[in-house]
Amino acid sequence: MAMQVSKKLWIVNMQSLSALDRAFLLAETSEAPTHIATLALYELPEGVDEQEYISDLKNLLTEDRSLRFPHGHRLKMTRLGLAGPVSWEEDPQLDLHYHIRHSALPKPGRFRELFALVSRLHSSLLDRGRPLWEFHLIEGLQDRQFATYLKFHHCALDGAGAMHFNRSMHSTSPEDIRPFSPFSLEAFKKYKSGLVDKMDHKSANSTKDDSLGDLFSGYVTSATSIISAFGQTANAFLGREEDLAVPWRDIPDTSFNKRVTGSRRFVAQSWDFDRVYKVSKKLGGTLNDTVLAMCAGALRLYLREHHELPVQSLKAMAPISLRAKNDIDSSNAVATICADLATNIADIETRYRHIQKSMIAGKEHLQQMDTEDIETYMMIRQLPEAAFILLGLQDKFPPFSVVISNIPGSRDQWYWNGAKMTGSYPVSVVTHGSALNITIVSNADHLDVGIVACRKAVPSVQRMIDYMEDALVELEKIPASSGAKA
Repeated sequence: MAMQVSKKLWIVNMQSLSALDRAFLLAETSEAPTHIATLALYELPEGVDEQEYISDLKNLLTEDRSLRFPHGHRLKMTRLGLAGPVSWEEDPQLDLHYHIRHSALPKPGRFRELFALVSRLHSSLLDRGRPLWEFHLIEGLQDRQFATYLKFHHCALDGAGAMHFNRSMHSTSPEDIRPFSPFSLEAFKKYKSGLVDKMDHKSANSTKDDSLGDLFSGYVTSATSIISAFGQTANAFLGREEDLAVPWRDIPDTSFNKRVTGSRRFVAQSWDFDRVYKVSKKLGGTLNDTVLAMCAGALRLYLREHHELPVQSLKAMAPISLRAKNDIDSSNAVATICADLATNIADIETRYRHIQKSMIAGKEHLQQMDTEDIETYMMIRQLPEAAFILLGLQDKFPPFSVVISNIPGSRDQWYWNGAKMTGSYPVSVVTHGSALNITIVSNADHLDVGIVACRKAVPSVQRMIDYMEDALVELEKIPASSGAKA
């Protein structure tokens, strides 16, 4: 029998879906689900009984409480479906025991079996008749560990929003035992109040001039910056911008751009944060430049091993967050940069410099606009992609080769009711024309990397982990004098 949640569900100005939110629904098929997830690993607190501890967590998660968005809300559509108005509504038949599930690996569960389970869980669609999330509590891992797999539909949450949820769920102290579920309104309020306390408040006397002249000037400025950005994009597409990479230009044909099946393969690994940062500092680049260079080296090795390394360089979609620092209410607030991975360049340092220049050009391209203009610009720029999705032609006209996302996490050590988090691995989206996704999250003293791929289009994707390590070793061998900035 479904457990009724009697208290009022929490809504945060989220009634209607934005155009970007709806796009994730429109793009979804049974072969290409558009949900995102996080696989988290924990060490059991010292001295606790595993079965009793896991049972207590499950009881806490399924308590009858007021829920934060989107855990108690389902999609509301008319007979027109996605062609008509789409909004969120409270689910009167919410069954938390459906959404919160308990799994166990045969002991001693290895990471190989855990990744196989996650691969299966990530392959299935979320039920659109229910709130679009699942939480799996997984026991049976070796060395007194357990795991959680939390899956959200991308129309309800983006990567930065998922990081906010993770932070609200965890504490920096193993002594902090929270008597409420991370899905509850209590957790939301406590976390949000903590953010408000850290904000730099503007003067209460500050005002905004909304005179007609200023509004008109603002519209003209916005239109000018957007037109200028499209002009720069056109020049880049025609080869007149040396460093700026743009979607659909010179995208080589590889296994990464094939149509996908519904079967997924997930693998994960962690790297020491300071080790990667040391390379970035030595070469005068950012941490993201180094992560992209690791991925580029791995992709080059993978394609060479499979005898399909193209003459043209791979291009990566690199999402960047437009979310305000303390915004935890928005579902999606993201833009993308097209990064040239220089996979056609054999020399590792030259490849790094090329990636670095490409990222600088991409950031400068967006920095000429404010956040609202970027959102408008991105919406217009993605219209061809939306058309190809509706026509089923994503794999014929892919805008990028792969998706590589680097999500800023926390450098703090996290605990969940006394259990130490030892890994937080993102599990992202694979679509037709984009059969491989690499997502990186900084977590305490390490970088956690989650790689998900179509099992058929990208076989042996587990080798990508070894290739990323090989690429990092190569980067470490570059002399400091050749890369350091003056």
